[in-house]
Amino acid sequence: MDTKMKVAESDMPMVGLGLWKIERDKTAAAIVDAIAAGYRHLDSAADYGNEAEAGEGIAAALAKGLCIRDELWITSKLWNTYHRPEHVRPACEKSLADLGLDYLDLYLVHFPIALRYVDFATRYPPEWFYDPEAAAPRMESDSVPLHETWAAMEDLVDAGLVRQIGVCNYNSALLTDLMAYARIKPAMLQIESHPYLTQERLIRLAQQYDVSVTAFSPLGALSYVALEMATAQDSVLKQPVVTAAAQRVNKSAAQVVLRWGLQRGTAIIPKTSRLERLQENIALFDFTLEAEEMEAISALNQNRRFNDPGVFCELAFNSLCPIYD
Repeated sequence: MDTKMKVAESDMPMVGLGLWKIERDKTAAAIVDAIAAGYRHLDSAADYGNEAEAGEGIAAALAKGLCIRDELWITSKLWNTYHRPEHVRPACEKSLADLGLDYLDLYLVHFPIALRYVDFATRYPPEWFYDPEAAAPRMESDSVPLHETWAAMEDLVDAGLVRQIGVCNYNSALLTDLMAYARIKPAMLQIESHPYLTQERLIRLAQQYDVSVTAFSPLGALSYVALEMATAQDSVLKQPVVTAAAQRVNKSAAQVVLRWGLQRGTAIIPKTSRLERLQENIALFDFTLEAEEMEAISALNQNRRFNDPGVFCELAFNSLCPIYD
């Protein structure tokens, strides 16, 4: 079975390790363990707050001879506060320095949300509030057209700092608009997708534009329980169609859901720092789900979005910021 996705002229491993919410003190070891287990795709971001530790893990893995740099696919993301063109390159160079890299394989616009600039020396990563010490802290938007941010992203490719560029959390209209003005077309669309949020039309549209798709939170609710953005009852892993397929192929329910994501043609970036889960999450290429199982799992769709700025920004950051409706 093919374990790589063609992204422009490069091959990206279909299964990556998502670094969101991995604790800083566990990040370096998790990366060494992941690379030793066979992972070659790491999905990072400035906002995750652990890129320096990720860089330590990458350096340690290379020093151990577990792989060479050219065998790794490393993604990072431009945070919302750096959308102005003059801030895009410094933000990318900051991620490169923290990761200890000369180039990124892929650099993504993290959200189609421009926030007021926060200097590195003031706070890094700056997160969502402009001034968390204010009496009534809020997000503060910045009037930056998305096409200006994208032009600065294209300049990163021209400069050799990144090999491919793309976007996260774009909807169909934004993707169509981007394709109309992009000098360098996006290589990747990264979106939340799992059996409760299949996003079939958006994925089909991206594929029509020859844009590859990566699904974050491919197991759905599990990433959000600790954040109180979901409950254990929201898990897809106990659905009868999932457990029946798991029994048939003698795999875990999580492996079945991850395999469903792969068979849809999307890359996946599950997160874990536990060695046994790292090994389980990449052992997806020695079985196949039947067409009926794929259809039954897809039919679980509820259009249930766990990572929605239109919800969490108002609840946590005192700011209305819908991007999906």
